Amino acid sequence: MNKKILCALLLIFVMMILSFSGCKKEETLKLVKLNEVVHSIFYAPQYVAIENKYFEEEGLKIDLSIGNGADKSMTALISGNADIALMGAEASVYVFNEGKENYAMNFAQLTQRAGNFLVAREPIPDFNWEMVKGKTIVGGRLGGMPEMVLEYILKKNGIEPFVDTTIINNLDFSATAGAFSGGTGDYTVEFEPTASTLEQAGDYYVVASLGVDSGLIPYTTYMALESYLDENPDTVQKFTNAIYKGQIWVDQHTPAEIAKVIAPYFEGTDLELLTTIVKRYKDQDTWKVEPLFDENALVLLQDVLESSGQLEKRVNYDDLVTTTFALKSLEQVDVSKVK
Repeated sequence: MNKKILCALLLIFVMMILSFSGCKKEETLKLVKLNEVVHSIFYAPQYVAIENKYFEEEGLKIDLSIGNGADKSMTALISGNADIALMGAEASVYVFNEGKENYAMNFAQLTQRAGNFLVAREPIPDFNWEMVKGKTIVGGRLGGMPEMVLEYILKKNGIEPFVDTTIINNLDFSATAGAFSGGTGDYTVEFEPTASTLEQAGDYYVVASLGVDSGLIPYTTYMALESYLDENPDTVQKFTNAIYKGQIWVDQHTPAEIAKVIAPYFEGTDLELLTTIVKRYKDQDTWKVEPLFDENALVLLQDVLESSGQLEKRVNYDDLVTTTFALKSLEQVDVSKVK
């Protein structure tokens, strides 16, 4: 047989084998339906875990969907449209207090600070919260975490919300920045990338971090129904391991390196802006370096909910949080081998 033909056939054969092997590998991965409350740079370690194939290393395939609201993410979880959800831990408190038997349990924590910032119309190098007295702040919806954290910080600084300062609550989440840039309010509370985008425009300035001023709080955690945790402990463990690897990698790399890895998930965001946002989050220790949900964090969360009048009754840590998977991840994942 002609050598060229033989080589061509051999090449085709090898490609078929590789393709078949890839299909077999894909078939053996366990599918996990993950719902994130919003799509945000705030969740960088999760996208690193996906992009760096840490889930595949653990034998998992992630089907990612967006809830666009904690109520919708929780509905997806309860209805079975999601196996695991990433959202604010307060949602699990509300569901538990409703008395549901098969409620959502928190098993891993991703972020440990609020991700929003106070934006002013002029630079204020020595900003303190006393400066908002008599001013108007474009806030968030009543009962939402951004608004509750804002009110908590104000009270913590001796400022009575709606008495010592005016807070605008009737705007949609996506409309606050537009209203502020249109002349409404003296300050606005914004998440990224909106805060940095406003600042980049040159007319507005980030003067305070609500994440820093509120303290360490379980702003976003991974949760699943008790039934799913009981029936799929191996899957949940592998999921937690993958998230932990993402947290390790983010902790060990620069904002520029992190931005480059997560860039495919934020195609409309300029890489320079993305790097600026990641740096801002990294500098304030936004992300946990391990997935363990600490009891003190739940205490602070419930302090915030109670302060805002949104807490029916306090929930015991052991009723709402399981540390089993996070603790095993600390044992199973070799930090030195995370690449």
